[in-house]
Amino acid sequence: QVQLVESGGDLVQPGGSLNLTCAVSRSDIGVQSLNWYRQSPGKERDRIAALTINGIARYGDSVQGRFTVSRDRALRRVYLRMTSLKPEDTGVYYCNIKSVRGDFWGQGTQVTVSS
Repeated sequence: QVQLVESGGDLVQPGGSLNLTCAVSRSDIGVQSLNWYRQSPGKERDRIAALTINGIARYGDSVQGRFTVSRDRALRRVYLRMTSLKPEDTGVYYCNIKSVRGDFWGQGTQVTVSS
């Protein structure tokens, strides 16, 4: 099994920045992509950032230009750098790995953007 643990969620003011980290227990599972999802209050869980194993990054329209997804060389850490945060960025952020052995999820970390 693979365990994912997110950290870094916090209360931050509009315009601020935050860094999320996803700790990955093992990576020898045929990883295909590393993803961050967000579930805002009253809304469905949406993918906001994706990083393929080949290093191609894609972003949802709502975070394009503000968020950056990255990883460490060993594929034991996945990061989400968030800048210019807005109140609508509030939600629970989930780390996800898609692999040949299936999808794996973390428990999520709360991000609240409010003054």
